Amino acid sequence: MILVTGCAGFIGSNFVHTWLENHDEPIVNLDKLTYAGNLDNLASLSQDKRHIFVQGDIGDRARVDALLAQYNPRAVLNFAAESHVDRSIHGPGDFIQTNVVGTFNLLESVRAYWAVLPEPAKTDFRFLHVSTDEVYGTLAPQDPPFAETHPFEPNSPYAASKASSDHLVRAWHHTYGLPVLTTNCSNNYGPYHFPEKLIPLVILNALNGKPLPIYGDGQQVRDWLFVQDHCRAIARVLESGRLGETYNIGGWNEMANIDVVKTICARLDVLRPRADGKPYADQITYVTDRPGHDRRYAIDARKIESELGWKPLETFESGIQKTVQWYLDNPKWVEGVTSGEYRKWIGKQYG
Repeated sequence: MILVTGCAGFIGSNFVHTWLENHDEPIVNLDKLTYAGNLDNLASLSQDKRHIFVQGDIGDRARVDALLAQYNPRAVLNFAAESHVDRSIHGPGDFIQTNVVGTFNLLESVRAYWAVLPEPAKTDFRFLHVSTDEVYGTLAPQDPPFAETHPFEPNSPYAASKASSDHLVRAWHHTYGLPVLTTNCSNNYGPYHFPEKLIPLVILNALNGKPLPIYGDGQQVRDWLFVQDHCRAIARVLESGRLGETYNIGGWNEMANIDVVKTICARLDVLRPRADGKPYADQITYVTDRPGHDRRYAIDARKIESELGWKPLETFESGIQKTVQWYLDNPKWVEGVTSGEYRKWIGKQYG
């Protein structure tokens, strides 16, 4: 049994699906079900006895302590996080509460549980913390990609909160001996992605005839990682990662935002042409850049490849084809996440 937090969100739900496709080991899934936590992401598992869902907060010590005592997991994987930079600019408090205070409380619950485990369960136990490349700050065009030794230089409230959580995980290992692993990933994309992020937002706006908002000049560069590749990497780190180590996970796909958007438009031109025959790229609209927008991220993923034998299976071209097709094939899911508070947020953010 493994306990996984934040598994109704984008990356977490993909991890649950990927794990249960490849393992018989059950998952206990703890999720607070905030705006981006969506049980529809897990609907196909509703009758799967290997998946146990519990609604709750990682900061709720009593709830977490009870789950650990009830299920005796051999590992805890922490996906739970507030993760959208734009939201962190408008309301940083939630990010501090979940990503910093919540991680602290989770670590304390796990430490108390781990401390009294009998051998060999104590030696075999793992706590895996899922983080982001945004903790490293920004890169100039000619800088080498982020290696695991790159200093932390977070530039947004979100990135600062995740950097803080990474430091806590490291400290709990070095101070208390908690057997931890940390992963820092590049920008994920794929199925079940909440459409406040660039790729799903562009897909859905394009299909609905709305402007495709591009911050600034659109030349912000990101390394794009197909989410199922990321999930395979996390499972590999859990299986064989060295205790206390950090592993960067990237897709080796650096692209400017404007090129990502134009690629999506080209795919949609083929898969779902506009009724008027015009290209979707005509809907591209440039908007005022957000404050403190990092110019470039890039991940050096050689460590995880050399130590653990992982590398991405998807190119950006193959991954974006699968992603666009998934959104076309799942209109009911889309409708469920594009109503109410989400629409208010989009109006506030992009006018």
